[in-house]
Amino acid sequence: MVGNESNWQKRERVRARLLDLVEEARPGRALPPERQLCEELGVSRPTLRSVVDDLVRDGLLVREHGRGVFVAEAKVAQRLAQGAGSALEVGGVDGAWTSRTLDFRSAPAGPRIARRLRLSPAEPVLRITRLRSVDGLPMAVETVHVPEALVPGLAAADLEGGASFYRLLGGRFGILLTDAAQTIEPTVVDEAEAELLGVAPHTPALLFERASSNADGRVVEFTHSVYRGDRYKILTQLSLAARPDNGRVLGGSWSAATAVPGADTLVLDPYWNG
Repeated sequence: MVGNESNWQKRERVRARLLDLVEEARPGRALPPERQLCEELGVSRPTLRSVVDDLVRDGLLVREHGRGVFVAEAKVAQRLAQGAGSALEVGGVDGAWTSRTLDFRSAPAGPRIARRLRLSPAEPVLRITRLRSVDGLPMAVETVHVPEALVPGLAAADLEGGASFYRLLGGRFGILLTDAAQTIEPTVVDEAEAELLGVAPHTPALLFERASSNADGRVVEFTHSVYRGDRYKILTQLSLAARPDNGRVLGGSWSAATAVPGADTLVLDPYWNG
C-alpha cells in the first residue's frame, strides 16, 4: 500500500499492474485470485473490481461467470498507410478475413447517399451489407453503396468468402481506386448490429465511413462500417521529422510511416488487397 494516495492514483497503480499481467500472459490465462491481488496491491475489492471492469470493457480482459477473469485474445489491428504506387493501399490487418452477404439490393440513392456518391437521388445504387469476420469471429457490419451502372451483373455471391472487393472492381469492371476520404469515430452498436456481432447492445464500437474515387475523381463507392471496439484497433505512425515545408500538414492530411511496431506480424486485409 502507498501512503497518501488519491483514489485516482490508487486506480492508476492497480491498472498499471493489471496491464503488466496482460502483457506478460498468453491469451486465455487466468489472472491471480482476487484476494491475492488485493493483498499484493493493498486495495479493497471494490477498487480492484472497478479497474477490472474497465479493462473488460476495453477488451483486454474477459470475465467468465463462476470461473474468473482471463486475458483476452489480442485485438485485430489495422495499419493505416499510403502506398508508394498510384493505387490506393490501405491494409495491414491480421487474421484470415471472410465475408457473408446479409443484404443485396438495388434502390434509388436517396438524398444522403446521392450526396456522398455525387449522383442524382433517383439514380439506382447497389446497397450491399456484409458481416465481416476474422478467423471466424464476427468483427464488423459493413454496408457498401455502389452506383449500379458501374457494376453490371454484380451478384451477392461475388462478395462471399474471402473475395477482395477492390480486386473484383479492378479485374472484372476495370475500376481502379486511387483515393479515399475516410473518417473514424467512436460509436456504439445498435440492437441489430449487436446480434450480428455477438455483443451486448450499446457496446463501444468504431464507425468508419469512406468515399473512394478513381483516377478521374469519380466517387465509386461509399462504405459505412461498424467495427467491434473490444476487438479492433488502428495502428499508425506519424512522421514528425524536420521537412522542407517546416512540418506543415498539407491538405489536412497526416504522413504515415510504413514501419509500424508489430506490423511484421500483420497480413493484408483482402477487402483492399486480396
